[in-house]
Amino acid sequence: MPENEPWEYTLYIPNDLRAVTVARRTLRLILTMHGLIRLTDTAELLAAELVSNAVRHTKGPAALRVRWSAGVLRIGAWDADPEPPEPPGELGVPGEEGRGLALVRACADLWGWQPLARHGNRGKYVWCELAAA
Repeated sequence: MPENEPWEYTLYIPNDLRAVTVARRTLRLILTMHGLIRLTDTAELLAAELVSNAVRHTKGPAALRVRWSAGVLRIGAWDADPEPPEPPGELGVPGEEGRGLALVRACADLWGWQPLARHGNRGKYVWCELAAA
């Protein structure tokens, strides 16, 4: 598949911390198969932070969504909690809260979140983007 054609994958995961490793390895395989190995290290870090937050801070299932379009890789994590994520903390400041999203903010070109409603269920989608250039 040519690098410029859009594609998208969704990996549904249980509320289990082992899902973070599964998500990272799956993402590495996807990016390798699509010839985007140069984005893998940063993308894995971002996906791990997003999926970790979804699994650690909510009670229900979650999903990793990866989309490539127009030279931009979007990585996102859906979870069943409609509450907004904690605002990013500052890197280098002691404490656990918000450090993951601070890494996302520092490493991604763009990031954000949006509330979601699907099949009567509510939740949120936290995403970030990496440009290939």
